[in-house]
Parts: sequence; C-alpha cells; structure tokens
Amino acid sequence: MNAVVQPTPLVRARNVHKSFDHLEVLKGIDLDVATGEVVAILGPSGSGKSTFLRCINHLESISRGSVEVDGEQIGYQFKKGRLVALSSHTIMLQRRKIGMVFQQFNLYPHMTALQNIMEAPVGIHGQSRSEARKEAMALLDRVGLLAKADSYPRQLSGGQQQRVAIARALAIKPKLMLFDEPTSALDPELVGEVLATMRDLAGQGLTMIVVTHEIGFAREAADRVVFMDDGKVVEQGKPDEVIGNPQHPRTRSFLSRFI
Repeated sequence: MNAVVQPTPLVRARNVHKSFDHLEVLKGIDLDVATGEVVAILGPSGSGKSTFLRCINHLESISRGSVEVDGEQIGYQFKKGRLVALSSHTIMLQRRKIGMVFQQFNLYPHMTALQNIMEAPVGIHGQSRSEARKEAMALLDRVGLLAKADSYPRQLSGGQQQRVAIARALAIKPKLMLFDEPTSALDPELVGEVLATMRDLAGQGLTMIVVTHEIGFAREAADRVVFMDDGKVVEQGKPDEVIGNPQHPRTRSFLSRFI
C-alpha cells in the first residue's frame, strides 16, 4: 500500500518562543495551518495570541524556533546551522503573501476608502493606477461598500472602516490573512457586519488565522479552534470538540464565561 502524502501546510510554526526582556510571552508554539483552512485562536488576555500572530508576519521577531509561510522561513534564513536575520527589504517582499487586519483600522485619514485600498498595490507593488482602481472597486463591492468609495474614514462607521481595512489587506492578493481581534474596537451593533464579511471570505476558501473572542464566529466559520493560555497551545480541534466539549480544565473555565 502506498503511503498517503500529506500536503505541505501553508503555515508551519515550530517551537516558537518570544520574550520581551525577561518576560517570556510565547513558550514553544507548534502549529500547522493548511491552505484554505480557517483557524480561530481563543484564549484569555495576555495568553500570547496577538504576539504569536504578529510573529507570523515578523512584526515581532521570534526569540527561538521557526515560522514558515508557503514553504519560506519568515524573517530569517538558516546559515551554518543557525538563524540569520534577513534584510528589511527581503522581509517586506515576504509580507506580500500575508495580509493583516488589526484591532484598530489604521486607515489613512486624508485618503478616501478607494485610495486607502489602492495605496499598497500602486505605491509598494508598482501596479498601474487604472488596474489598482479597478481591483479596489471590486474589493469594495466584495465587502459591501461600493457606494462608499469616495468617503473618507471620518465619514464611515467603525464597522465600515474595518471592512475597508479588510479590503485593503486583500488588495495585495495574500495567500494568508491574519486577523487580530478585528471586532474588539467596535460598538456591539457594528460587530455583525464585520463578522459577516469574514464569514464570506472563509466561505471563499481564503486561508485565515483569526484571534478573536467571538465564540459564535469560531464555532460557525472556523475549521479548527486553538485555545492558548500562558504562551502555550493548550487544546485544539474542531469547533464542536473544543467549544462544545472542551477537554482541558483551563479551556472549560474560559469558555464557561461565554457559553
């Protein structure tokens, strides 16, 4: 019988450690994410979720271990058996395959929604303005904001600004999307529209890692739920398993506050 060859994961994290001075925030994270998979990361504040997400695209440098995206070591290369930091230019090129949406929208206030989305394709990736505009309009349509193309951030609600931020991240055509608690800065009545956009992206097969406290989204949209605590992966599995029948006492304790 021939062995089944498993596809290489899009994201491969091994023994990832991160310390800030003497504070160890990540204590050996191992995680694979397959192409097209949606992974929701849950856990209490201070558990290292956002730090781990930022390590994936090298917004934070790791202290030990390795992170690969699409088969490429992010931020470093091995030379003579040890990791050597890459140049900032090379890291910027690596980030082309990784889109990220933050808690805060970080839109340029002096640019319209359309201009915000066009900025990276034109200014960083050298795309023609006409092509970037066409694709940006399609992305605004995709997130339900085509009518707001010429609106400035101050003229948009928080939910609309976050959907523009999602479109902006998609404009670089990433293979991987990272979401760092994308609804935490929103008023409760605006959360649903952002989650609906994210559900649509998940349904379209985009690979996503989502740090969130939205248990309903994790249950409905994620292929896998990862629970982190104290800088470690405590438990992971299908949403119905981790959320519906958690095995670890720490997971049960955390989820009892939401369910």
